Amino acid sequence: MSSEAVRITEYLQLDPKLETWNCVRCGHVIGSARENYKRGLLLHDRDPRTIYPARFDGEHSFAPDPGWCRIVEYYCPGCGVQMETEYLPPGHPLAHDIEVDVDALRSGAESNREGRAG
Repeated sequence: MSSEAVRITEYLQLDPKLETWNCVRCGHVIGSARENYKRGLLLHDRDPRTIYPARFDGEHSFAPDPGWCRIVEYYCPGCGVQMETEYLPPGHPLAHDIEVDVDALRSGAESNREGRAG
């Protein structure tokens, strides 16, 4: 991981020089910065009733229906920190929520490096 890494979220950073997603906490390389970072994470497809138990007996219990909603938790394979959580319908593909212009970020990092050297 280079010193030019840019923090994107609390536990996710992008290294423009190496073009990788990395864990802020442990430095684990998650994957290519040109791909969805979630592909490199461990995930737990969680039944929402484990978090939101039924408040009442019967059909109208105020608990999420697992046939309509799943809680998907994403974890760093290096240190196990929880990096993201999504509420998705069952079978829905991983959401691609962050897309960065890696070339522009890399160009900016190179310009900053040249400015410091000059």
